[in-house]
Amino acid sequence: MEHLDALRAVVGAAQVLTGADAQGYEVDWRERYRGRALAVVRPAHVDEVAAVVRYCAQAGLPVIPQGGNTGLCGGATPDDSGRAVIVSLQRLNQIRHIDTDNDTMDVEAGCILQSVQQAARDAGRLFPLSLAAEGSCTIGGNLATNAGGTQVLRYGNMRELTLGLEVVTAQGDIWHGLRGLRKDNTGYDLRDLYIGSEGTLGIITAATLKLHPLPVARCTALLALDSIASAIAVLGRARAGLGPSLTGFELMAGNCLQAVVRCFPQQRLPFDGPSADLPWYALLEISDSESEAHARERFEVVVGDALEAGEVQDAVIAESMAQSHALWHLRESIPLAEKEMGKSIKHDVSIPVSRMAEFVEHTNVALQAAFPGIVNVIFGHLGDGNLHYNVARGTDWAEGALLARQDDVYALVHDRVHAVGGSISAEHGVGQLKRDALPLYKDPVEMALMRRIKGALDPDGVMNPGKVLVV
Repeated sequence: MEHLDALRAVVGAAQVLTGADAQGYEVDWRERYRGRALAVVRPAHVDEVAAVVRYCAQAGLPVIPQGGNTGLCGGATPDDSGRAVIVSLQRLNQIRHIDTDNDTMDVEAGCILQSVQQAARDAGRLFPLSLAAEGSCTIGGNLATNAGGTQVLRYGNMRELTLGLEVVTAQGDIWHGLRGLRKDNTGYDLRDLYIGSEGTLGIITAATLKLHPLPVARCTALLALDSIASAIAVLGRARAGLGPSLTGFELMAGNCLQAVVRCFPQQRLPFDGPSADLPWYALLEISDSESEAHARERFEVVVGDALEAGEVQDAVIAESMAQSHALWHLRESIPLAEKEMGKSIKHDVSIPVSRMAEFVEHTNVALQAAFPGIVNVIFGHLGDGNLHYNVARGTDWAEGALLARQDDVYALVHDRVHAVGGSISAEHGVGQLKRDALPLYKDPVEMALMRRIKGALDPDGVMNPGKVLVV
C-alpha cells in the first residue's frame, strides 16, 4: 500500500489501476505474454512521468513504459512478479505545436498515429508513417520500436521522420530535446539512441516530427505475379521509371489474400480466372507532386512495360481513391485474417532485396522438410527488404503442437536470415520474444557496446527489464 499511496499522490487515485482494472495492460496484443503488475499508472504530462520514474527508481520498482499496447514482441508486458509499474502514456495525447514554415510538429507520446496523420493533413501537410495498427498504436510506441510501415521506401523509418525528442531518463530527469533542426552537430546523437531502444533506456514523452507536402496525386495498382524474382524485376523497373515518387511496393503471397477474402467476405480480389490464383501479388503505389495526369501517365507506362516484358501476369490500376483504399485494405487485413485463423509463429525479418527470392525458396523447402504440412504466410515491404515470414499450422498440426516447436522454427528461419546477411528484426523490435536469440546473430563487440550503454544510462536496471538485452 505504501507504493500505491505514493503513486496516487503523484497522478491521482483514479489514475492508478490495480487488480481487474489493470488486466488489459498486462497482456500483449497477440496474447502470447501475460504478466502481473503492481499497478498501472497513467500520468497526464511529462512532469508526472518524471515524478513516477523518480519514485520507482528510489524504491527499486521496475518501470514498464506502454503506449497503445499493440507491440508484437512482448516489449510492453511485465513479468509475473507483481513488482513492476506499468507507465501508460495514453493520457499524454496532445499535439503541442505545428510549424508549417519549418514542416514540423511537436506531439506527445500517447497520440494515436492516425490522429497525428489527420492533424498534419488538416494543416496541409503529410505525416507519412502508415501501418495496419495506426488506429490504435501510439507515437511513443512507434518511436520505441523505430516503426517502419508501408511507405519506408520513400520516407524512411520513424528514425528518419523524427528531429527531436523529450525523454524522461531512468533517474527521472527530463531531457528537453524538442528541436526542429535538420542540422545540429553538437555532440552525440541522443535522439537516435532512444529511438528503437524499446523503453530500456528511458521514456520518450514527446517528439518533433518531420512533415512533408501533401501529394497532389496518387496511383495504386495490384499486380499478379508468378514469382518473387518477377516482383524484384518490377521493383527495379519502378525505381528506374518512377524515381522518388515511388512510395510503396508490398509483396503478398496468394494464400494471404485468399485468407483475407475467406475471413472477410465483404472484401474481394479484383481478378478473375487464372489471375485470381497466382502465387504472388504486389501492391505498387506512387505519390506525385505535379498532377493526376502526370502521375497516371508515368505509372501506366511502367505497369504496361512490365506486362509486356512478362514480369506481370495481370494488373488492376485503381480508378478512384475508393478503389485505392480497397486495394490497400486487402493488404492491411492480412494480419487480422491471420489472427482469425489462430496463433502462428511470426518472423519480422530484413533481407537484402537481391537475395529475397533465394531466401524464401530455400527456407520454404527447409521448413517443409523439418515440419511437414506447415503453411507459409508471407507478406511484407519488398521495397525496403522487410518480410513478414510467418509459419502457420495448416490442417496437419494442432495449434499447441506447432507452438511447442516454436524455438526450432525460429532457429531454422533465423539461421537462414543470418546466412543471407539479414536481420532477425526489421520493424517490430526485439522485446522479450527475440531477446535470447539476439546474441546469436549480432557481433559480440556490438552486444558488449549495447550492454555498456544500458549500464551507463540505466545502471540500476529500472527501465523495462528483461527486454532487448540479458544483463
